[in-house]
Parts: sequence; C-alpha cells; structure tokens
Amino acid sequence: MAVKSNLLNMSLMLTLTCLVCSAILGGAYVITKDPIDAAKAAKTNKAVSAVLPLFDDAQKGETALRDEASGEEKPYVYYKAVKDDELVGYAIESSVSGFGGELKVLVGFTPDGKIFDTDVLVNNETPGLGAKCAESESVFRRQWKGFDPKVKMLSVKKEGGDIDAITASTITSKAYTQAVYNAVQVFDALNGEAADAATGVSVHPKEGGQSNE
Repeated sequence: MAVKSNLLNMSLMLTLTCLVCSAILGGAYVITKDPIDAAKAAKTNKAVSAVLPLFDDAQKGETALRDEASGEEKPYVYYKAVKDDELVGYAIESSVSGFGGELKVLVGFTPDGKIFDTDVLVNNETPGLGAKCAESESVFRRQWKGFDPKVKMLSVKKEGGDIDAITASTITSKAYTQAVYNAVQVFDALNGEAADAATGVSVHPKEGGQSNE
C-alpha cells in the first residue's frame, strides 16, 4: 500500500508542478506581450521613418509577387505613406538569404520610383564584414540614397552593375542587392495597382524623424 501511495503522491505532485509552471509561463507571456509588441512597433516605426521623407501616416499592407527563382508566390509587407493626403512613397520589406541567414531589408521609394533610403530589419551577417550592411553611414549603405533603378543596374560592379560591394563580403553585398531588386519589383506592381489594399494598421513617425565571406 505504501508503494501505491507514494506513486500517487508523486503523480499528484508532478501534475501540480506542471500546472504551476504553465500558469507562471502563461502569466509571463501576458505580462510581456504588450511591451514586446510595443517594442516591435517602435522599431518598425523608426525604420519606416528612416527610409522615407516626412509623412503623416503610413498604412500597412500586404501583397504577393511571384519569385523569379522558385516560381512561387512570395508575400511582402509594405507601408504606403502620405502627407497632407499626398503620396509620399512606399516602404517595402524584402527578405533574402544572406551569408549568415535571413537578411531583411526595408527599402523606401519616392513616388517616381527612386530609392530614398534603405534600412536593415534582420541581420545575421558576419560582424566586421557582412554586418557592415547594417551600418547606416557605411559607404555601402550611402550609395543607395537616391539610387534610380530605371537608370542604374542593380548588381555589384564585379558583375557589371553599379553597386560597390562591401570589401571581402561579396555574398552579403549580392544578397542585399537582391533584396533591393525584389523590392523594386514589388514597388512597380504596387505603383501599377495604386496600392489600394491596406490593412488599416498605421505607422506614425515621431516628430523630426527622418569575400566572399
């Protein structure tokens, strides 16, 4: 009888422990969810403001474009920004595989299709090498400001294009350029469709916001 009693007690204690742990984890999720969501929204807000001229409001939307390599539909998130009811531009998220993993770039376009600026949302590249793509004042990043895809070629100079690659980081440079190229295709599609399908989620800028390994 003692053996049965101990087994029952152990089972009850294990069940109780699991319930307590689940309650703690659930409570922690509830407590931290809003701050985490707020932090993500603030990061996106800052990034959108960094790649577009000043705007009053930016409506978040989603679209899809057929991937040239795989032939499959690939989803994209974009932000349509306006100021005084006039279109300021689009900020488009574009994700590719870099040297170290996912590389997600936010590309801002003015209505005429020129690139206002770019920013890095996700970066897994090698510190000191490919990770330089995330440095806003690096030579590599500065060359994207005012870049006109209709006039210049979106490929690295090593392949006959107009993009200066990061020293010793050809793979990252090509991945970044591919992300921008994909965003250009999305912009062209949105520009043709007038980008009417917004989800209703708004971004409001803060005042003054602007080796191949």
